Amino acid sequence: MTRRLLLSYLSLAALLLLALEIPLGFVYSRGERERVTNAAKDEAESVSAFASLSVSAGRAAQDLPERAAHCAERIGGKVLIVDLSGAVLASSHPLSEREQRELPSWPGIAAALRGTATADVRTSTIGGVQYLAVATPVMHGAERQGAVRITVPTSMVHERVHHVWLLLVLGGLVTLTAVAVIGFGIARWTGRPIRELEHATHELAVGGTAVPVAITKGPPEVRSLAATFNRTAARLEHLLSSQRAFAGEASHQLKTPLAALRLRLENLENDIALNARGSLTAALTETDRLARMVEALLAMARLDESAAEPERIDLGGLCAERHHAWRPLYERHGVWLALAGDYTGEVLALPGAVEQILDNLLSNALRVSPPGSTVSIDPRHHTPNERRFPHRSTSQTWVELHVMDEGPGMTEEQRRRAFDRFWRAPDAPKGGTGLGLALVQRLAHASGGEALLRRAPRGGLDAVVRLPAVVSPAGSRAGTGTPGGRQQARHLQTATPGRS
Repeated sequence: MTRRLLLSYLSLAALLLLALEIPLGFVYSRGERERVTNAAKDEAESVSAFASLSVSAGRAAQDLPERAAHCAERIGGKVLIVDLSGAVLASSHPLSEREQRELPSWPGIAAALRGTATADVRTSTIGGVQYLAVATPVMHGAERQGAVRITVPTSMVHERVHHVWLLLVLGGLVTLTAVAVIGFGIARWTGRPIRELEHATHELAVGGTAVPVAITKGPPEVRSLAATFNRTAARLEHLLSSQRAFAGEASHQLKTPLAALRLRLENLENDIALNARGSLTAALTETDRLARMVEALLAMARLDESAAEPERIDLGGLCAERHHAWRPLYERHGVWLALAGDYTGEVLALPGAVEQILDNLLSNALRVSPPGSTVSIDPRHHTPNERRFPHRSTSQTWVELHVMDEGPGMTEEQRRRAFDRFWRAPDAPKGGTGLGLALVQRLAHASGGEALLRRAPRGGLDAVVRLPAVVSPAGSRAGTGTPGGRQQARHLQTATPGRS
């Protein structure tokens, strides 16, 4: 903002200087030209009067050459006096025979011999004088006796005009410098509260505490904006705090009644008729679903309240640990869980985020995988693609964690909506809460990454979570995977269910 304000001040000052100095320069140049021209005319009339007296007294040959030489020396130019026929009476500089023959035809002398005074002035492009010649008739009363022609040098006029233009330019630069210094101070004074507002807005946007902005500095409009921001930030923080508190407290309060409800339903199993066992099983299923929903809400509430920074996570070891924990459950459902990938290093993520991400993705994959199919966990290096991850920087080294199943998959429209809270696909198996993928995306974003869904190579769903990789000090990627690890991954991918 300071730069833009300073640029506007300088632009306005430059326009004003151009509007004032350019006309002033041309006015001075025109005045200087007129002054030199009038001085040359006065000098020509003085020589003409002296020549008239000398011709009338018959002393032209004796007096005029000395007078012409003296005048030329004084003005630093040339003086030429001719009689009525155009013959040279006196000249301050030598003339060739050709010039002497052509004198009567010279425009200024010809006009002066006819009784008309002339001034031939040629100007330069910036208003200076390039050439100045004045011719005036020699008159004795009404009788014409000849003509006088004076040529004045223009170097002094050039220097004077150029000096004025240089002074105008220097004056303009000094003025612009002063405007820049003063304008910079004003711009800094005006922009300081705006910068404070920007800093406070950034802190609020990244989840920090809204610090009130001082409303005693800056223009009245900025102070009013600061006061409005303080009220808005305080109200927003209050609303967010109330929302987080409600979600957390409600989740905590619901856990105990749900556990008691499930226990009572299980105790009823031996006391109800066989034809009512289906309703009891459905009630237990819905109770479990409600319990998972409460756990997801509690996890989201904890995520909102947490201000933890991402830390280094051993992705390879964590994937192996979750693979070991989930494999028995997969085997009971007749689904094989494979661990593959070429990355066994570290990533940056919130504490516990990768475990929750994998648990949610593996739970969803197990729910939709038919018996005899395979679900794979596949962490791998990735070069960013702007079309797939438009909100992330391409200068970071990334790792993609894939969880691929061979279930029915989703349509493109369903994959776009899958991260919405409480949304479930129309043909989704029973028992889901619609919060698992929403929690996955929130955890990925909080860890500095991204999550998306794609169609798997075998027709199922490929859930992809991209996380920042930890780069070693030497600049290479940490944990590129060992040959033994890759060999083990290939073995797990080619193994059959039940063989562990």
